[in-house]
Amino acid sequence: MASEGLAGALAAVLGGQGLSVHSCDSEPAGEPLAPVRLRKDVCYVVLAVFLNEQDEVLLIQEAKKECRGSWYLPAGRMEPGETIVEALQREVKEEAGLHCGILKTSKEADAESLQAGWYPRTSLPTPLRAQDILHLVELAAQYRQQARHPLLLPQELPCSLVCQRLVATFTSVQTVWVLVGRGGMPHLPITACGFTPMEQRGGIKMAILRLLQECLTLHHLAVETKGLLGLQHLGKDNADGICLNVLVTVAFRNPGMQSEPPKVRGENFFWWKVMEEDLQSQLLQRLQESSVVPVNR
Repeated sequence: MASEGLAGALAAVLGGQGLSVHSCDSEPAGEPLAPVRLRKDVCYVVLAVFLNEQDEVLLIQEAKKECRGSWYLPAGRMEPGETIVEALQREVKEEAGLHCGILKTSKEADAESLQAGWYPRTSLPTPLRAQDILHLVELAAQYRQQARHPLLLPQELPCSLVCQRLVATFTSVQTVWVLVGRGGMPHLPITACGFTPMEQRGGIKMAILRLLQECLTLHHLAVETKGLLGLQHLGKDNADGICLNVLVTVAFRNPGMQSEPPKVRGENFFWWKVMEEDLQSQLLQRLQESSVVPVNR
């Protein structure tokens, strides 16, 4: 891919779009890469945060034996063959009864949930099934008050693996470099996520660090995962994988007078200097304003 191709790919990723995944630049050691299958190798959970004009959040009362009576956001596991949006619509309909604005009442209690209701964001009912939703509710409220990143929807593109496409950047004054993989045509590098206990404990950052360790000397560098620029998933035709487009920054711990990106080891990667002014400004804005979807792991 020439620089024009790289520019087009970067523009697409910054716009929340997906790109075909043909191979990975980094793979977990000792794990053969094979297409993942939902409910066999992977499990995806969808979760919805609804806020109304009164700053109330939609919660459902759990019906499952282990958490019966507690409250939670509408959530559940994806089923084979579903897209992310289809799974979200199904779970919200099943658990909250929300379809064309009609909520499930206690008279409609079933195995999915007992009822649903709107509650003030600052005064949620108890007991909650778990406290992890509090952070998500606050993120949704903050985004509603002041959108920090563009509106994003999952892109319905097939992917056989769980992987990440990196937009790994180095900045100096108003100049931006992006790390590029050489395999085949030059491209934004892709790192496969592993399923060993160590990889899973490290979350999505482990796969990022693994790729960067393969081409950079990290002990004098600071690496920060800024957040998501988008994701792609299809869920049809046994394409159960998912690709996350992740914005990452690489910087010297002691910058001094450093104006060039850190030296790349080996021949598999190189730094591409972004010359297109529009792409430069987009990247700088995303970096300076943290204009991405935040990630917890």
